Parts: sequence; C-alpha cells; structure tokens
Amino acid sequence: MQRYDVAIVGGGASGLACALTLKRKNKDISVVVIDACERLGKKLAATGNGQGNVSNVNLSPANYHGGGSALAQKVIGGNYNLPSSLFNCLFAADEEGRMYPSGRQASSLTDSLIRELSGGVTFINPARVSQVRRGFVLKLSDGRELGAAKVVLACGGKAQKQFGTDGTAYLLAQSLGHKLTALNPSLVQLKTDTAHIKTLKGIRADCIVTAYCGKNVLGSARGDVIFTDYGLSGNAIFKISSLVSGLKDVTLCLAFLPDFSREEIMRDIARKISLGYPASELLSGTLHNQIGRAIIKRCPGALAENIAYMVKNFSLTVTGTLGFDYAQVTHGGIDCADIGEDMQSKLVKGLYLVGEYVDVDGDCGGYNLLWAFASGVRAAQSIAEGI
Repeated sequence: MQRYDVAIVGGGASGLACALTLKRKNKDISVVVIDACERLGKKLAATGNGQGNVSNVNLSPANYHGGGSALAQKVIGGNYNLPSSLFNCLFAADEEGRMYPSGRQASSLTDSLIRELSGGVTFINPARVSQVRRGFVLKLSDGRELGAAKVVLACGGKAQKQFGTDGTAYLLAQSLGHKLTALNPSLVQLKTDTAHIKTLKGIRADCIVTAYCGKNVLGSARGDVIFTDYGLSGNAIFKISSLVSGLKDVTLCLAFLPDFSREEIMRDIARKISLGYPASELLSGTLHNQIGRAIIKRCPGALAENIAYMVKNFSLTVTGTLGFDYAQVTHGGIDCADIGEDMQSKLVKGLYLVGEYVDVDGDCGGYNLLWAFASGVRAAQSIAEGI
C-alpha cells in the first residue's frame, strides 16, 4: 500500500492552497491530492463569472456566517491580500473592493496552482474517497487503498454538484465522530410569491433589499435585483440569501431608487398629477415603466404619498430557493466546535478540515474563496510545523 505524509481529499481552492503551501514549506513532504473531477480546481476556474473574484478588500467579521464565523475571523485575520501570495500574477480591486487577477481569467489561477504543483505532488483524479479509517487508511471507490500520516478533508459542500460536490463527502468526517450542522443553499436565487411581479420577468433594477423574519430585520443589501418567473435573482439577492436560507416567514422589502428620498419621489409624482398624467404613468421616466405600473397597481388610489411609500416598500414573501444545484456555496457543514484554530480536528489528531466543508460561509464578493485559501494555508502551516 502506497503511503504519503499528507493525503488531501479534494482538489478545489482549499485543497490546492494547502498542497502548495506544504510543498513551499518543505519540498520533501510527500503529498497526494484526490479529487472527484477530471479537472482539478474546476469550481475555482468558474468563480466570479469566470473572471476570478478571489477576495475583497472590504473585509469585516460581518462578511462571514455559520457556526464557524468566529473561527474564520481568527484564521483569516485581516489578510484580504492572501491570494497574491499563492498565485504568480497581479491582482487589482474593482469599485466594490472585489479582487481579481489583472488578466480577469479565473482558469489562469487554477493553471498557476497546478503548474507549480506538477511533479511535486501526486494527483489521483477522477476518484472518490469512500472511507477514511483511523490510523489514516483511505479507501477509494475503485477499491484501492492508500495510507497517510495526516489527512486534510477539503471536500467542499453540497452546492453545485457539477463540480463534484454533492454532500456525500460529509460522511467521511461523520464516520470519525464529527457532527454535521443543518445544510441550506446560500448565494442563491430566491423564490417568492409572483402575483405582483408577473409582468417584470427579465427586468433589472438597483434596489436596497431588506429581509425580515416576521417583524425582525435580518439584514439588508444594495445591488441589482433581477425579476424572474419564479421570483428574484441578482447580486443583492445573492447577498441577502445567506441570511434567509432555511428560514420560514421571510419577507423581502425592495426599496427602489436608493439615491432618492421618499419626499423627492412624492414631489415628482405630484408634479405629474398636476400635468394630467394618467394614473398608470405616474412613475414614467422615474422607474422602468413596467416596474412603475406594478407599484401603482398595489396602491389604493393614485395618491402621491401612497405611491412614493410603495416605491420604498415593495414587499414580497419568500417561498424558498432554487436549491443546491443553483447555489454558489453551502450554508452549514461540519461543526466547527470540534475544530481548532489550526484547522485540526479536536477529536482525531492529524485530521484537518478546511474550506466549504466546514460550517463557514461568506457573503458574495470573494469572501468564500478567501476563506478556502486561508483555511487551507493554515492547515498546511500546522502540518509542516509538526513534521
């Protein structure tokens, strides 16, 4: 049976960052990376709509969720610039703080990692690990077995099974005593009641979206909202979805025209009323005509005050999400209560758990990849120090 110093299960962002850091610290460490996909780093190569959004300069504790959010803060610190130490390219931030490689090509990041690791790391893919036994014997789905002194579970979550992450890999950690928290899709489109938006399919608007659970405010986000036949999409919806996924009695309140006050909107409507505009056109030129008409339909009478209020308080009830197949990340995962700040299991010495596999998820905008890189690097540092 072939034995390695370190076996990394998962060749995504966290697994490859871990392997790279290990080899840079000690080129003599024997490392094997096992992944279910034919191409390593497949999800990384698709990130940021293929442009490679890997971090965000506007880093704060509020950007992370789940039971491991405090762990994420400790592991990441304030190091939003971590990707620049992993990849051989230049990075720049856009107006929203999102960091991209200057070439705006995510696949080049994957190529950079694999190029540096080739020859120094053993890759076994496509292959799945069906079992990890104490003493670290790993059984592959084709019956092969290999041994390792240390194991890193970087298996990803349940989101986007086209990248080889269907949630079955949680069983590896569970078989070794770790607990799994509730799983929900995050950074995902939201289903809503559609009675008030049937005519808006395909229309995009800049909004402030506030989420309520009952009467409690969960949070808000500003950005694009795209109306669909099932509900809402767009970056503002992705941002808010991490707060509402899995909850019941959730309402979204859309505030159109974020740069204008209700009083300004009311004066604009009153002017149009004085000029004899028909009721259905009182928001013409101020909002997309279809959105304006949808708002006016919900108002009792063509009163400027009521219409202006509805512009800032267009509410929709959330009925669900499009599910894990459409979600960018998983909310939930392996319970971080049993994971140390070095990403090592508190239950099984020499076992490390990193990335989306654990109960940490970040906001849209590069935060999830930053966590993946930081947790993979931290595990590698701990392993290298102990060898």
